[in-house]
Amino acid sequence: MLRLLGTFSWQELRHHPWRTGAAVSAVAMGVALAFAVHLINASALSEFSSALRTLDGQSDLQLRASGTTMDEALYARIAVHKDVTLASPVLQVQTYALDTQGRRQALKVLGVDALRVAGIAPALMPRPWPASGLPPALAAADSRLVLFAPNTAFLNPLAQGFLASQAIGVTSSLRIFHGQGSTTVHIAGQVAASAAALAVMDIGAAQELFGLQGQISRIDLRLQSGTDHAAFIDSLQLGADVQALTIDDTHHQMGNLSRAYRVNMTVLALVALFTGAFLVFSVFSLSVAKRASQFALLGVLGLTARQRLHLVLAEAAALGLLGSLAGLALGTALAALGLRLLGGDLGGGYFSGMTPPLQWRSAFAALYLGLGVAAALVGAWWPARSAQALPLAQTLKGLGGAVQRDKSWLFAIILIAIGALLTVLPAIFGIPLGAYAAVALLLVGAIALLPWLVAGVYQGISPVVAHRLLPLLATARARHVPQTAAVAVSGVVAALSLAVALTVMVVSFRQSVTQWLDVVLPAPLYLRSAGSVGAGQTIFLPPGIVSSVRALPGVASVAGLRVQNLQRSPSLPAVTLIARPLDTPARSLPLVAGPVPRATGVNADALPIYVSEAMVDLHGAVLGQIFTLNIPKTPVKYAQAAPKFIADSIPAFYVAGVWRDYARQFGTIAIDHALYVQLSGDERLNDLAIWLQEGANPLAVQEQVRKLADSQALEFTSAQEIRALSLRIFDRSFAITYWLQAVAIAMGLFGVAASFSAQVLSRRKELGLLAHLGFTKKQILMLVALEGSAWTAIGSIAGCVLGLVIASVLVHVVNPQSFHWTMDLAIPWLRLAALCGAVVVVGTLTAWLAGRSAASHEAVMAVKEDW
Repeated sequence: MLRLLGTFSWQELRHHPWRTGAAVSAVAMGVALAFAVHLINASALSEFSSALRTLDGQSDLQLRASGTTMDEALYARIAVHKDVTLASPVLQVQTYALDTQGRRQALKVLGVDALRVAGIAPALMPRPWPASGLPPALAAADSRLVLFAPNTAFLNPLAQGFLASQAIGVTSSLRIFHGQGSTTVHIAGQVAASAAALAVMDIGAAQELFGLQGQISRIDLRLQSGTDHAAFIDSLQLGADVQALTIDDTHHQMGNLSRAYRVNMTVLALVALFTGAFLVFSVFSLSVAKRASQFALLGVLGLTARQRLHLVLAEAAALGLLGSLAGLALGTALAALGLRLLGGDLGGGYFSGMTPPLQWRSAFAALYLGLGVAAALVGAWWPARSAQALPLAQTLKGLGGAVQRDKSWLFAIILIAIGALLTVLPAIFGIPLGAYAAVALLLVGAIALLPWLVAGVYQGISPVVAHRLLPLLATARARHVPQTAAVAVSGVVAALSLAVALTVMVVSFRQSVTQWLDVVLPAPLYLRSAGSVGAGQTIFLPPGIVSSVRALPGVASVAGLRVQNLQRSPSLPAVTLIARPLDTPARSLPLVAGPVPRATGVNADALPIYVSEAMVDLHGAVLGQIFTLNIPKTPVKYAQAAPKFIADSIPAFYVAGVWRDYARQFGTIAIDHALYVQLSGDERLNDLAIWLQEGANPLAVQEQVRKLADSQALEFTSAQEIRALSLRIFDRSFAITYWLQAVAIAMGLFGVAASFSAQVLSRRKELGLLAHLGFTKKQILMLVALEGSAWTAIGSIAGCVLGLVIASVLVHVVNPQSFHWTMDLAIPWLRLAALCGAVVVVGTLTAWLAGRSAASHEAVMAVKEDW
């Protein structure tokens, strides 16, 4: 076999470098894209996990606030517990700081106890600069007390890079935003933590800076050896505002945060390998057809049918191996470039702000190498079977290839039925594995059903063309050997179905997002205190801003909004609580269910809340049913009113409606703002929606509001700008799908070209005989072009229908199971019609070009030996 590869196969590859290069390139591109996506995701997740381990340290257990903060009195009780070896309190605040160029940059501030943090999280231990490098305000003080100085921070390397920008002492202060203002903080040293931009302060200084006296975010615990965690947690009798988590829980939360996005990106990238397999199929179909007589001669000389099969598969494996190695190198380069230019963000926004180092592992490289070789072998399997089944004597006489063997249509129906059943399976570990398998089975089953579709269609139209010679000949071949036509258009069906499915899915999602934005952005102008929920816990709009803005000329009405995070489950990321006016929920929220007037349970006094679809899937919220919700306590400094309900009289809530939220994947709870203020006493606002009077000048109103707010931490934007930014982010997130559509179509059309070229080669005597019978060159070209047009048309229709079916699975199963939101199916009929029409035109042109060789002088001479 090796000797044949080195002589027989090598000569074929050497004499057709472009065809060989196409197959290698197809495998290389598929492996490169899939491996690059894997490397970027793995590198970003590894860096993210490393940063979490740095911040969390070596604690055995963490007590975290369900909301933003909890009372530090709990720390005093926990620290003296008999099972606790060491307890370290932490206040975590997300905010903004001005960089050296005056731009806002996200900054995480940790308040720690310097006397305790080193025992659990050494990377967070502040390390002061020498006295010569300290700011003048701190240089005269005892260096040991710098750790506890007010308004003093210690930056990690990333924060130093874009906030301080220079070495020790050159930039000795930092402006940090909090509440409605900002404060200049002295930079006195550094910390080793390799997380995102981070500033560490003394916990007392941080509490004073952010107005959170007596509040902490978490307690890191080191327990006595052998302590039973469950029994220890039970003994603490924690309230609803505190959760106990292990380090594994926090890492699991972060893994869940991006898992669905990473899995779907990987599956989409593997589509390139799938289309690469069809290109390999086309190349080897052409190669085997051209070498049919050579394979037949080898068979006569003693090469068995099984050995011919193995020879073609060995050729495919060699090309697959070469393409996979090239793909691994290209994928590594693409991943390195992507990490350098885009950080770890592939468009989903989960790892933005990070520039992780490349994490290259040989085990995963071997996996993708094997996938590339497997794709090449799958693509070459049918041509290899053709080489195995060649009738030797008939092929040597040039009378055609192997006789196509009919296979039962029942196999295709079974595959399609199993695929349909798999679509009803729930997600497994949060991944729609059943839906992915269903798409694969539907695709294979539909392609296996093609011969019967081709035969049925041509059987139906044959009476129509019975009196037209060229159409009659074009349909007769497909009617009598439908397997041949099915093979020719199978690449088109597969490629076009995937292109149609991706097109419909992206258009449906984009249209649904656009409609969603129209509902959630009803006002023309918005004033925002922060771009993230975390920073929104720290930076607020000025008190009285609503009445002040409402009194401005040109302003018709104003509505405020409050946003904060709630940690409901140790294994899931936090959900978002939004307090906004909900006088008419059907108009204020994009509802998909409800509203219902009252709970169906026994508590008639339950208060209404409106949950996103993710709350239904992940937290068991049921429309019309009672739902447990703990409104976070408001720090005393920010309590503007006395809460209506006290701790021993916690109100009951019920789910009054379910709505779509494309901005938050893990759940959102909306509550009327007036009701929220009554429950919490918290009148702080994060966003302000402003409606203008008719004829008012938006720029003039915007300038007046800026003067009222008077803060660099606030940003003014319009609904149009938010919508445009959201859609740009959407398009960037799905940019890979556009590339995949182009690749799929290109591969399918190349498959058509190769298939028709292969058929022309195998039918040279047949077409040459037609020339001897009086057919002109033009008629032979027209015959082949008609076959290409008719066959490609059937492939286009079948691919479009199959693509719509797969799109329905993506829209109605994969998306809800992956991201826990639904969308409306939108079909761009004109775009799909143009796509199918272009495929038919190019397929016809391809067949015509292939037919030129059939109508040549060599084709006429091909029947010479039969004279």
